[in-house]
Formats: sequence, structure tokens, C-alpha cells
Amino acid sequence: MSRLLVATTNKGKLSELVPMLAPLGIEVVGLDVAPGVPIAPEEQDTCAGNARDKALHYARHTGLDVLADDSGLEVAALNGAPGVHSARYAGPEADDAANRARLLAEMDGRDDRGARFVCALCLVEDGAAAIEVTGSCEGTIGTAERGEMGFGYDSLFHPDDAAAGGRTFAELPREEKAAISHRGRALNALLDALAARATRAEGGAR
Repeated sequence: MSRLLVATTNKGKLSELVPMLAPLGIEVVGLDVAPGVPIAPEEQDTCAGNARDKALHYARHTGLDVLADDSGLEVAALNGAPGVHSARYAGPEADDAANRARLLAEMDGRDDRGARFVCALCLVEDGAAAIEVTGSCEGTIGTAERGEMGFGYDSLFHPDDAAAGGRTFAELPREEKAAISHRGRALNALLDALAARATRAEGGAR
């Protein structure tokens, strides 16, 4: 694998994923290298299913090795919503601000504010799903937005990890967020899987 397409139309996700993939030492490109490719549908009821579908879709259309991400925010008091519908919680054309506004309205007056972010990654090589991993981050939903960094629901999500020091994802510098986030944990699992595969290949070649 010498070139990898990160298949996401979300600029926030792309800005997080590309630096995390630096240890691979390969050329990482975005969907701008494949203009005209139709957007992949997201029709599964799990993040893992959507990530797999997206990775296979873009691999078929580009002939490249592809890494696809599907992530969601699962809120306990809302029975796991918005979940796979996180990007369009306030409607198919909704932006991040509208989604956050709906979440705050749904959570108004609720005592249980527990939530978690989940991230599923699927790597497709030579047209077939090769590695699938997930990562998660537990936390709580705030009563108001805090922070200017990040994207999506970051300004409402307070990770439980002590390293966050009570800050939201949107108050954490990128490197600090990557160390504890669902996406960072999924990427670490992917890198570990690739390293383990390389070790097995070296052992078999001896």
C-alpha cells in the first residue's frame, strides 16, 4: 500500500485522520483526487456497517486502497440516539449547529447526561475489506456549548478521561483530543493491526 484514500466528505474528520496516519509513511489523499465519484450511501444501522459500505464503494469507483470512517454520538437518555444519524440529527440538510441545538433541546431537564462517541474504521485493500476496527470514548453531554475547536458535537461533549481535565472536545488542542478520542483509539487499533500483520509476514518469510 503506497497510496491511501481517506473517504470522507467531512473536513473535520479528514483534518483529524490525516495526521494520525503519518506513521504509515504513505501518501494519504482525500476525495478531491476523485471528482465526480458519487457520494456513498449510508444505509446501515451500525457505524461498522456504514464504514464498510463506504470503503467498498469508493474502492470500486477509484481503484485505490481506501480507509472509511463512520462515527456517531450515542446518548443514554435518548436510547442511543442520535447514533448513526448523528450527522443529520436535525434533518437531512442540517448543519452541525442545528444538530447541536436539537440535542440540547432533547436533553433539556434530563438528569442522565451520559453519552459516548463511537468510531468505526474499515480499510479496504485490493478491493476487499481487510481490517475493521472500532474505538469509543465515554463522557457526558453539557448543558451549553463550550470551546471553539473541533466540529460536530465536540462543544457539548465532556470526555470522562482525566486527561481532558473537565474540558469539552472543542476545548482540547488536536493532539490532546486525538490521544483520548474515539477516532484516535480506532486509529491506534488500526495501526496496531497493520503492525501485527507486518510482523506475521516477516515471520513467514524467514
